Amino acid sequence: MEINMATIDKLSALSKLEFDDQEKLNLQIELQKMLDFVEKLNKVDTEGIEPLMHISNQSDVFRKDEVAGNFSAQQALCNANNKNEQFFLVPKVINK
Repeated sequence: MEINMATIDKLSALSKLEFDDQEKLNLQIELQKMLDFVEKLNKVDTEGIEPLMHISNQSDVFRKDEVAGNFSAQQALCNANNKNEQFFLVPKVINK
């Protein structure tokens, strides 16, 4: 797959990010490097290799889910740009 400027423009529109021409060029180069690396990985012969679920043999290394300090709605919303009495207000991003 080839990453071109049209792809970068589409990705920036979808992510609602703005980039200048130099940043777009850098993104194009970096994304192309990533895709080239994935293509190399796809060429590796993994026949007979069992897939790993985890990199180590440890399992269940999660901490206990304990309730810690929390914020009131007023504290959580105090620095929000767009809010009402109870919620953060965000722009609609999914159109039906």
